[in-house]
Amino acid sequence: MSLDRTDPEGSIAEAAEAYSNWGRWGEDDVLGTLNFLDEGKRREGAALIRRGVSFSLSQRFDMHGPQKGWRRRTNPVHTMLDTGTDAVAGGQGFPHGLGGADDVIAMPLQCSTQWDGLGHIFDHGRAWNGRPAEKVVTSEGDLVTGIEHMAPHVAGRGVLLDVGRAIGEDGELPDGFAITGEHLATTAETQGTAVGRGDLVLVRTGQLTRARRDGWGDYAGGAAPGLSFTAAGWLHGTEIAAIATDTWGFEVRPNEFADAFQPLHQVAIPNIGLLIGEMWDLDALAEDCAADGVYEFWLTAAPLPITGAVGSPVNPIAVK
Repeated sequence: MSLDRTDPEGSIAEAAEAYSNWGRWGEDDVLGTLNFLDEGKRREGAALIRRGVSFSLSQRFDMHGPQKGWRRRTNPVHTMLDTGTDAVAGGQGFPHGLGGADDVIAMPLQCSTQWDGLGHIFDHGRAWNGRPAEKVVTSEGDLVTGIEHMAPHVAGRGVLLDVGRAIGEDGELPDGFAITGEHLATTAETQGTAVGRGDLVLVRTGQLTRARRDGWGDYAGGAAPGLSFTAAGWLHGTEIAAIATDTWGFEVRPNEFADAFQPLHQVAIPNIGLLIGEMWDLDALAEDCAADGVYEFWLTAAPLPITGAVGSPVNPIAVK
């Protein structure tokens, strides 16, 4: 797909029509591209466990995260309800010397490592599968495609595309670098791996590596490497089940049009039905993959089954 930077409206409409999966799995579908991840694909993924080494791909959930308050997205607030101090002071009321601790956390569901659900983005008032957005997501939550529907399904063959190492300098892509479908295909070929139907694809840009070294800066919402709008055809054509990156917003920022905000989201979520993950920590996994040359693994990354949620925190686990 060509990119006319002066015509975001036309380009988005063209891509939405060309890559739409509306009706592909029936009018009642709530899973989108997760339909590609079937039982056979899970067996294929499970067979990739050879060494038994595992990696958490989640950033920590604490007040030292990257969020700066955009659209009321804050870092998690963790509060203790009961502590060792309370127990020693004898104020908990338990018999025979028993004491304990309890805690609570308050946070936006998309403040750290997370999935974007199918109700997260609309295109001209339409949600996934062409449904009217106002009938899908209300003040009571996502009444149709709430992320709880995906909770049993996100487990299968994971593939790391370490674009930062394959194309970048010192393992990192610069902010504003647009990753095309050609870049993704080249990275897969360089690594000796393949990407196809039902895969859970992880794209490492190296931006999180840089943020750890230099500080968060504008990691949350600022300039970043990410997928080009033109990669929409690759996302659709490969029939992957889901994709996640180590960046705040998945797609390249600034966006590639003169006037746009997250245009690839507008095509990928409500039209392709694609599950998108953001702010994943891929560094330790990437180091291991570079060391042994194996870029495929078992991946389980179930969202929390929060009824009616349009996104969810996640602690993805990759096992090789």
